[in-house]
Amino acid sequence: MNQSIAIPALTAFFVTLILGPGLIRFLHRLKFGQFIREEGPESHLKKSGTPTMGGILFLIGILVGSVFYISGYPKIVPVLFVTLGFGLIGFLDDYIKVVMKRNLGLTPAQKMLGQILITAVFAFYMVNYSGLGTEVVIPFTGGNVVDLGILYVPVLFFVVLGTVNGANFTDGLDGLCSSVTTLIAVFFTVIAVAAATDVHPVVCAVIGALLGFLCFNTYPAKVFMGDTGSLALGGFVVSTAYMLQIPFFLPIVAFVYFVEVLSVIIQVAYYKRT
Repeated sequence: MNQSIAIPALTAFFVTLILGPGLIRFLHRLKFGQFIREEGPESHLKKSGTPTMGGILFLIGILVGSVFYISGYPKIVPVLFVTLGFGLIGFLDDYIKVVMKRNLGLTPAQKMLGQILITAVFAFYMVNYSGLGTEVVIPFTGGNVVDLGILYVPVLFFVVLGTVNGANFTDGLDGLCSSVTTLIAVFFTVIAVAAATDVHPVVCAVIGALLGFLCFNTYPAKVFMGDTGSLALGGFVVSTAYMLQIPFFLPIVAFVYFVEVLSVIIQVAYYKRT
């Protein structure tokens, strides 16, 4: 158990830390810098040209840190699938932004379609192959569960899409999304180890990779994670929560994500009324 905690974390940390400078220089050479609209605030204009798509860096760290544990801990596979799947959507979004200089990237419909497809595959796995049924733990009840039955899938869609986009909205300040997700992953590690589940190697790899990434992402950031990183982290958080049967804990442990979602909803509603 101790090795499956320490080794993934340390491997992911050093892979991310060692690859970081080279990847940042590579992104600079490709001119994969964040495109900022001229009408944006001055503080944002200063960030123009900072390499984005840095989420690739910690995704490599996560994959290297956890891939060798797949045979012994097969339940990390759906977590990796959802994490990398949402990361791919983010990568396509970032690529359109930085190569085609379209600040909005994928259209909302394109992005939502991709998210729905990945969520549908994950829902199919959870219901038919996870062996966890449709039960989830109720917070603050000492481990009592509720069987959601036919509501399990629609609730899963709501929670997955809300969490992933909440993580995406959280990526606004240097180091914020990385720091918040690291703390969430620490909480998941405690739960995973206590419950003797099979997901802790990938969770520990995420902690190590994000700590390595924070060396380049804290203010002033040398690289941004972009949608590549933020969507991937949202996918990691929500898929891990479901594998641990604690999705209803997310409004508590991922409080910042949900505050960001609520903030965006309020802003959109306000602007529509004015």
